[in-house]
Amino acid sequence: MKKAPNVQEKLDIEAILEGLEGYHPPRKGWTWRTKPEGGLDMGPFHYRDMSLPLKRSIGLPASKYFDHIDPQPACVVTTEIASGRFEDDIRRMRMAAWHGADHLMVIRTTGQSHIDGLLEGTPEGIGGVPITRKQIRASRKACDLIEAEVGRPINFHSYVSGVAGPEVAVLFAEEGINGAHQDPQYNVLYRNVNMYRSFVDAAEAKRVMAGARIFQIDGAHNANATAKAGWLVMPELMVQHGINCAYSVAVGMDKALIGLSTVPPNSPPAPKLWFDLPYAVALRDFFSEYKMRAQQNTRYIEADIEEATRTHTVDTLISMLTRADIQSTITPDEGRNVPWHYNNIRGVQTVKQTWAALDGIQELLSLRHDGPLGEMVRDIKERSVAFLEEVLEVGGYFAAVERGFFVDSAKYPERNGDGIARDGNGGVGAGSLVARDPDYMAPVCDHFGENHLPSGTAKACDPIGGCTLCNPAKIVFIDELDPDDNCHKRLEKTLPYRKGGRIRPEAEWAGDGTVLIQLFVPENEDIAPVYAVEMARKMGLADPEVIHTMVLHPAEGCFVEVKGKVGFDIDRATLKIPEKETLLPEQELRDAVKAVGLKVVAATVGEDEHSVGLREILDIKHGGIEKYGVRYHYLGTSVPVDKLVDAAVETGAHAILISTIISHNDVHRAQMRKLAELCVEKGIRDRVVLVAGGTQVHREMARETGMDATFGRGTKGLHVVNAMVKVLKARGAV
Repeated sequence: MKKAPNVQEKLDIEAILEGLEGYHPPRKGWTWRTKPEGGLDMGPFHYRDMSLPLKRSIGLPASKYFDHIDPQPACVVTTEIASGRFEDDIRRMRMAAWHGADHLMVIRTTGQSHIDGLLEGTPEGIGGVPITRKQIRASRKACDLIEAEVGRPINFHSYVSGVAGPEVAVLFAEEGINGAHQDPQYNVLYRNVNMYRSFVDAAEAKRVMAGARIFQIDGAHNANATAKAGWLVMPELMVQHGINCAYSVAVGMDKALIGLSTVPPNSPPAPKLWFDLPYAVALRDFFSEYKMRAQQNTRYIEADIEEATRTHTVDTLISMLTRADIQSTITPDEGRNVPWHYNNIRGVQTVKQTWAALDGIQELLSLRHDGPLGEMVRDIKERSVAFLEEVLEVGGYFAAVERGFFVDSAKYPERNGDGIARDGNGGVGAGSLVARDPDYMAPVCDHFGENHLPSGTAKACDPIGGCTLCNPAKIVFIDELDPDDNCHKRLEKTLPYRKGGRIRPEAEWAGDGTVLIQLFVPENEDIAPVYAVEMARKMGLADPEVIHTMVLHPAEGCFVEVKGKVGFDIDRATLKIPEKETLLPEQELRDAVKAVGLKVVAATVGEDEHSVGLREILDIKHGGIEKYGVRYHYLGTSVPVDKLVDAAVETGAHAILISTIISHNDVHRAQMRKLAELCVEKGIRDRVVLVAGGTQVHREMARETGMDATFGRGTKGLHVVNAMVKVLKARGAV
C-alpha cells in the first residue's frame, strides 16, 4: 500500500495529479472484508457478525460511551458519489472511508449508459458526466492513499453499459476498477440499445471484467423502481436476475464475482415486510450460489433525510435476517438535487448503527417458514418459473421484450399491457454487428468468442509483445484537451479554500458556499415555502431554493429546508480558536473524587428560576457529576450568592457551582464577580473551586470574573468534574 497521508491535513489533489501518466494500480480485483471465525472482541463486548476494525476511523456518536469502539459490519458497505467533479469526489471518498465505506460507487464517470462512444479529453460528456481516463486514474490513486490511511482495501466502482460497454470494460480492467454494473437487459429496457448489440457487447465486457476479477452487479432492480406497481413485478425480477447470472456464467465469469442488485420492492406506508421479506428469501433460495448486494429502492425516496434513514434501517434489518454480502446506502440527494457530503456519511452510519445493534440476530431469531412467509415465498417462486416458461414459449427473451413482458405493472400471470416493448431490429446500434471472418485473430487477452491464434501461442498477446491488460506501459494516457474546462482550471478557482486559508461552507463542490437552513413556519404549505425563500434572501443568501417541505398541520405550520449560497469568505487566520480543554481519563477523575471525598454546593443564583441545565450537570441520570462520585447539595433557584458561600462553609464543600442564565445588564458577570469577592472576604477562596455556567457564559469569562472555570452551551458533567479535579491537583489537594 502507499504511504498514508497525514490525517490532520487535507488530501493534496495537485499531488495526486502529479505523475498521473505513469501511475498504474498496485492491485486489481475485488476484495471482501475479513470476518474472524468465532467472532470479535471489542471493548467490553463480543461481536458475532463483524469484520476486522479499521486502523483509523470515526465511530458512531455514542461510541464515546463504549471505549470509542467502532465495530465494522461483516458486509461490504457502499456509498454512492455523484458530484460530477472527481477532484471533489476524492475528498468525499476519504470522509466516507473513515466512517466505514469500502465500496465507493462513482456514478457519473466513464461507462455511464448515456455514453455512445469512448470519449477522451472532456470533463463533461453526454448527460453531464466526466468520462476521462484521467478521472478514473486519479480516483484510484486517491483510493490507494485512503486505504493506507484506514487500513482496509477500498473497492472503486463504476458502470459498464451503453454501446461503449466493451471499450469501457477494457478501460476499467486497465485502470484497476474493482466493481462495476453490467447488465445487457438494462441497456435494452432502459436505454433502448439494440438487443443483439447489447448482448454481444455484454459477452465481451463480461469476459474482460472476469479477467480483471472485477465484481459484477446487475441492474434487474430497475424494474421495481420503474413499474407503476413495483411490488407486483417480483417474478419478473427473479427472471431478469436469472438471465443475467446464466449469461455471465456462460461467458466465463466466476460465480463468486457475480452479484444481484437486490432492491426491496416496497416502502412504508405500505406493509413493507410482507412484500420485501418473502422476496428476499425467495431470491436467496433461487440464487444461493451468487452474492447479494442490497440497496434501498430509490423510487420512493423523497427529499426528507429522516424518511430515507428510517426506511434504510428496515432494509438493513431485512438484509441481516436474510443475507447481504454488500449493503448499499442511499440518501435523498436525488430529490434535493444536491449531493451533500454529510448525507453519504449518514447512510454509512445507518448501516453501522443498525448492524451493531442487531449483531448476531440470526442466533436469537429465526424466520417462520411454516406460515404466511413460506406460502408467499413459494408463490413468488412458482410465478417466476411460470414467467420464464412463457418467455421460452413465445420464442425467448428477445421475443418477450418485443411483446412488452417486462416492467408490466400487473401481478403475473396477469398483464396490464404497460410493459416496456422494444423492436428487435431497432434501437441504438441496430445493424452494427459485424460477423467475424473465419480467420479472425485478435492478439488481446480476455477476449470473447472465436479467436484463431497462431499455433503454439501461449498467450493471445504474445504476437504483439503483450496487450495493455498484461503490459500497462502500453496504455496511452490522454490528458484533458479542453483548455478552459478541466480539473486544473477548477482547482485554481478552489485553491483559496483548499490551501489558502479561506473558509466557505460547501455541499457539492469545494468553496461553493452552499448552506442549508431548517426552520418552522407557522403557515400552511402554500405560504410557508414562499416565506422561507424570502427570509433566506433577507438573510443575505443568494439563489435560495426550498428543497423540502413537511406539513406538520394544515393550519398550524410547516417544517421547511432552504438551500442557498453565502457570498463571503472568512480568513482562517482571523479566527480566535480557544485552547482545547484536555480531559483527564474518567477513571483518574473517579479516583481523585474518591480520594478527596469531593463535595459541592450548587444553585441557580440571583433572580434566575432556570434549573434544568444545572440539574443535568448534577444528576447521575444525565451523566452529571454524581456519576463520578461527587456528592452535592442543591439549594434550588434564585438563591442569593452569600447563602451559597455560607452553605459551602457549613458543609465543608470543596466547590461552589452556580448557574446564571439571565444576562441583561451583564447580571451574569456581576453574579460571578460577587461570588469570587465574597469567598475572598470569607477567607475561603483558596479552599473552594468556583465554577459558573449558563447559555451566555463562555470560557474566557473565568479570568475576567475571578472564577476558576466557566462553561457555556453543550457542557456535560464530565467537563465540570474535569475542571474541579484539575484545580484541586494544581493546589496539591489531590
